[in-house]
This record gives sequence, C-alpha cells and structure tokens, in this order.
Amino acid sequence: MANLRQEFIAFSVNAGVIKFGSFITKAGRNSPYFFNAGLFNDGANLGKLAAFYADTLINSGIEFNMLFGPAYKGITLASATAVALAARGRNVPFAYNRKEAKDHGEGGTIVGAKLEGKVVIIDDVISAGTSVRESVDMIRAAGATPCAVLIALDRMEHSGKDDALSEHSAVQEVSQSYGIPVVSIGNLNDLFDYLSSAGADTPLAEHQTAVAAYRSKYGAVSN
Repeated sequence: MANLRQEFIAFSVNAGVIKFGSFITKAGRNSPYFFNAGLFNDGANLGKLAAFYADTLINSGIEFNMLFGPAYKGITLASATAVALAARGRNVPFAYNRKEAKDHGEGGTIVGAKLEGKVVIIDDVISAGTSVRESVDMIRAAGATPCAVLIALDRMEHSGKDDALSEHSAVQEVSQSYGIPVVSIGNLNDLFDYLSSAGADTPLAEHQTAVAAYRSKYGAVSN
C-alpha cells in the first residue's frame, strides 16, 4: 500500500495534477500545493488514475456492490473505476446523479444502475463535505446503503477558518457524521514523504519546507 500511495503521488506530480506554488483554497488559505483531478484529462492518464482507485478499493477490504459518482467530477471517476475493477475480475454496476432532474425519458436525477446494496461513493477530494452529504441522502433515499467514500487525495487539514479551526479534518468529519470509512489513494503525509525523498538538488526540494510549514499549521492527525 505504501508503494501504491507513493506511486500515485509521483504520477500526480508528473501529470501536472499536483502543482506547487501559491494557491488560495476554498477556506481562504494560502496553500503551497494544489490538486486538480480535472487535469487527468486524457485517456492514458484517466486509465492510470482509475487503476489507482480500483487497487485502493480492493486493498481496503471494504465490501461493496456498486459505485456512485456525484456530479460532476465523480461521474467520470466512478465510470472509469468500474472499468478498471472489471479488468481486475470485479464487474460491478455504477450510477451517478444529474444536477437537475429530467422531466422526460426515464426522468429523475439518477442515471445508470439502480442504487441498491452497499454503495461506494467515488470523488476526487473532500472539502466541505457537501457532495458527500448529498450523495448519502440520495443513496439512502433509494433504499441502498452508503458503505464508504473513496477519494484521490486527503489534504489532512483542519476544516474551518483560521480563527475558528474545527477539531477534525473535513474527511474525519464526514466519516464521523455518517459512520462510514473514507479511503484515500494518497494524502498530505504521502506528498511530504515524496518531497522528502527527492534529492536536495532537484526542483522539488524547494517545496518541502513550504509544505512542512503548511502541514504544521493546518494538519490534522490522521484517522
């Protein structure tokens, strides 16, 4: 698992999905790195990303019957992960939601397979937890059971504003609120380890100090 996590971080950096510099987050923080899963935007990279999702889910040991991708990024991630799982001998259905319900055709907001059994929610990151909350509500309303959330990167930082930081991270709050595990392919500690392993004469070395300072200020203890 450790190797898988490091491979994912290296893959994300090389693909330009993890960038280093100065970025303002939704919480208004000045972050030294930024993760944008929307930049996995070609077939080869999406296929590799889906393989990381599939392998992480299989290795987690979580029992599940199907996948659910919340609109919009989750749609591509869930469908690609279903393809990767099938290639590994685990053919499972998937579904996703529309932002607005259709009033023609099959109607409704859910597209794809019927929501039933134990459902894994697939997304890129968890910021405020809004997407997860909406997904959990839709899954339960259909009579199915949300059993886990699988994300690409856990930033492992306290949620809230600087003057009112919460006790836990957004990921921890989601897990505690809904009583389901949140599994990530990689996290902030993995990113720091990756930077630490880079040689002192590499371009990545200069970012290690900034990421360490950010983790020290905002980092939440891992679950």
